[in-house]
Amino acid sequence: MSHPCHKHLVPSINRISGQVNGIAKMVNEGKYCIEILNQLKAAKSAIATVEAKILETHIEACVRNAMHSEGQIDVKIAELVKIIKRA
Repeated sequence: MSHPCHKHLVPSINRISGQVNGIAKMVNEGKYCIEILNQLKAAKSAIATVEAKILETHIEACVRNAMHSEGQIDVKIAELVKIIKRA
């Protein structure tokens, strides 16, 4: 089974990486707590956005494909339940 491509999300992931590095710099520089917390919230929101896009693609591609294969749909449902429980 082939997997969907998520390469279009790499720029967003790189931006998140930059945000996290910026937060580390803020901490090292002793910036105000609320400023750090605001940046943490922004990074968390950006991660949630990327996560939602990957989940949507998984449902639209992987789960849809599994519906055509009798034994695979139960596996995909179990995967979704497991990942949702981690949230």
